[in-house]
This record gives sequence, C-alpha cells and structure tokens, in this order.
Amino acid sequence: MRSSIKIAATQSTQGKMVPETDDCRQVLQGESEEGTDAILKHVESFPVPEDSSNGLILAHPSEAGPPLNLIHSVLPEGVRVERKNSLAVEDEESDLDEVGEDEPCECEYCIPPEEQVPTKPLLPQIKSKDSGKICVVIDLDETLVHSSFKPVNNADFIIPVEIDGTVHQVYVLKRPHVDEFLKRMGELFECVLFTASLSKYADPVSDLLDKWGAFRGRLFRESCVFHRGNYVKDLSRLGRDLHKVIIIDNSPASYVFHPDNAVPVASWFDDMSDTELLDLIPFFERLSKVDDIYDILKQQRTTS
Repeated sequence: MRSSIKIAATQSTQGKMVPETDDCRQVLQGESEEGTDAILKHVESFPVPEDSSNGLILAHPSEAGPPLNLIHSVLPEGVRVERKNSLAVEDEESDLDEVGEDEPCECEYCIPPEEQVPTKPLLPQIKSKDSGKICVVIDLDETLVHSSFKPVNNADFIIPVEIDGTVHQVYVLKRPHVDEFLKRMGELFECVLFTASLSKYADPVSDLLDKWGAFRGRLFRESCVFHRGNYVKDLSRLGRDLHKVIIIDNSPASYVFHPDNAVPVASWFDDMSDTELLDLIPFFERLSKVDDIYDILKQQRTTS
C-alpha cells in the first residue's frame, strides 16, 4: 500500500530551505512522546536503516513512480517527515523491523564465512602510473552531485534510466567546483568512485562528470556491505594498503568500518555558493606527499 507523506520545509546543512515534497513514497510511523516522528524506510529490498538520515531513496510522485532504490541519497539534517494520513500496513511492519542495538547483525562483516576463502579484491592491481600513490575513494551523491527524479530547470545532466521497460529521467546538479576538484585529484591520487547507488544510474553520471579520467575504477552498490541497515564501503576489500587509503563521503555510515580513513564532507543539495570541494584541494595537495595517512587525518580531526 502506498503511503502519502510530505516533508516539512526546514533548513538544510547548507542554509537552504528544503521545499515541501511528496518525493518519499513510503514511510512507516514512529511514535514519540512529542508526537509522530516519522522513521524513513527503505522499503524495497532491504531492512530499515537505523539512522533515518541515511539511505533515503527519493522518487517522483507519479502513479507509475520510478524505483525507490536507484539513487542512494541522504536527507539534510533536521528534515522532518509528517504523514498526511495514518494508514498503517501491519504486514509491511512485520518485514521492516529495525535492527536493534542489542540484536546481533548477520552481515558478512560481523559473521564471516566459516571457511575463510580469500576474497577477490574489489580493485584490480594498481597501474604503474599510480604506483606509490594514495588511493582516494570518492562518493557520488550529495558529495559530488545531487540527483532527483523531479525536473529542475538548471540541471547539468539529464540521465535517462530504463527500469522494467519504462524510461525515467534523472536530473543531476553538479556541486560547485567539482570540475577543478576532480581534475586535481586525478593528478595526485589513484581515485576510485565508490557509490551505493545502482550502476545503471551512476555509471552514465560518471561518464559525463569525469572529463579527465580521474576515476581509475568505479564501484557500485553490489560492492558495498549491507550492515545494520546501511550500505557500508568496506575499504579492507579494495586490495590496497589501508595506510594509503582515504574515503571522501558525506555519510558517516558509509565508512563506519574505517572512520580513521575518512575525510567527511557536508551533504550538498543545491547551494551554488558552496566552496567545500575547492577548499579541500590544498589539504589534499599536502596529503599526497605523505606515506601514512593516519597521523595527518588525526591532526585534521583534532584541529577542525
């Protein structure tokens, strides 16, 4: 059953207003003493994320509606979801119980196979031109671009995606200074795109976004570990020395296995005055010269 909801206008992390929208097609209700706090649910293939700010999949509110799980998106902090009606579906609730803190997780990270078979690395052997370079894993949605099924007049790209015989248009906005950022990062590092979105959307976006061939490899949702309701990018599976691996991502849940390797960035949606990617370039220019990233990133976290 389809639930009708709205997202109340609120301030995003970039100081922009998030308009009221019916994008989110399904929500299950969570009650609190203060009233109804909607818990955003990812309803098609997987359990519910514990952190409702992560992993929400936006969809255009048409009758046919594009799939909920094409783009891995993160709502701005503070967005509040209100139900227009209180239609509850008991059979859906039984399938979408949250993973509690005290309940054991059965993902491949927490319970590895009994017979430890060496896992093939996610990345091929490093190319000679990148030998000795740090590997930088870069997220896509809300880090480099923001995508939506809702038409926008200033879209940088419009990506047609065919799902079950129906073509849906995805409207993509580029984060300010993403061109300068990717060009310079490709010169300094072995860059790898790693997104929790599906390849049928993310691959054509990357084709248009990466003009300089900065990405030596691309990894998509199937390369993630689904852990406690979140798509996690397990850096230990890349086939690279973790002392020379960095992840740039707007979602802390994505790097929960390796927080010490992360350079967090604020989620970006539509603020054209944003300079975060531009501001990061000098830091990465310095970082490219070190042999061990941990000390530098620790200093960065303590001073920021």
